Amino acid sequence: MLVLNCSMKLQMLEKMLRWSFPESLKVYGAVMNINRGNPFRKEVVVDSWPDFKAVITRLQRENEMDDLDHYTNAHAVFYKELQAYQELLENTNAINWGQIFQIQGLQDGICEISRTVALSKQVDVNTSSSQMVIHSDPDTLPDVRLQMDPKLTLACLDISHASLLSKTWSRGGNPRCQKYLANLICCFPSVCVLDDNGYPLSWGLTDQFATMIHSYTLPEHRRKGYSRLVATTLAKKLHSYGFPAQGNVLETNITSITLLKSMNVQFLPCSFFRVIHTPFHFLAKSHL
Repeated sequence: MLVLNCSMKLQMLEKMLRWSFPESLKVYGAVMNINRGNPFRKEVVVDSWPDFKAVITRLQRENEMDDLDHYTNAHAVFYKELQAYQELLENTNAINWGQIFQIQGLQDGICEISRTVALSKQVDVNTSSSQMVIHSDPDTLPDVRLQMDPKLTLACLDISHASLLSKTWSRGGNPRCQKYLANLICCFPSVCVLDDNGYPLSWGLTDQFATMIHSYTLPEHRRKGYSRLVATTLAKKLHSYGFPAQGNVLETNITSITLLKSMNVQFLPCSFFRVIHTPFHFLAKSHL
């Protein structure tokens, strides 16, 4: 196991990951953020270098603080050989199995290996999957010209909006989520429609893996084109920074799928997997 902390090697890794699209997209986004200031204090672990067979991005060990915060304790993974990934995951120096954490990736073996390894570590595993999408060509994004109420403005999210975002996010509604979203707002691109009091009506936010997450419009302001405006503007903003405009959507979310199709996104053949790992001794805690 090696920790890549050389800027030249990290730049090389970013280029090498492009050869393995789309499966490497999550790790690619994380490495791009590391190479552009590393706002979330991430680092990269590989099984070997330069001929790596598995790679994990994780929070820098010196910055680990809250063992119950699976939002921040998030890992992106990509492997060329499944066995190499399993061996890296089993390595206690690569993963902190004493905390609640999540793994994100676009390969079927991720869930399989997590279940296998977690059993020996006395860790519970909860998996979810969704459809992965990407918009690789900014020139094909629709030209959205929305005649908004002059009292409304298109802006970036503010840290004061974190509470609202947490309450309306299916994965939110708790203090750790609110803190995590506040950090995302400070560090990564976002877009929102604000009323004349500075209150967000519709928004989209990017995470530590350069993925568009939590796109949402308040129910009373839907069917006005705000979601399409926000999503298109955020995608253009990501492209302007050199990031891939990627995201994921539940296959049952027909409204969002229809919106994404109107933006000419590409629906990828690989699914997005999120695996949350919880040590058994944390399961009974009422505050999780």
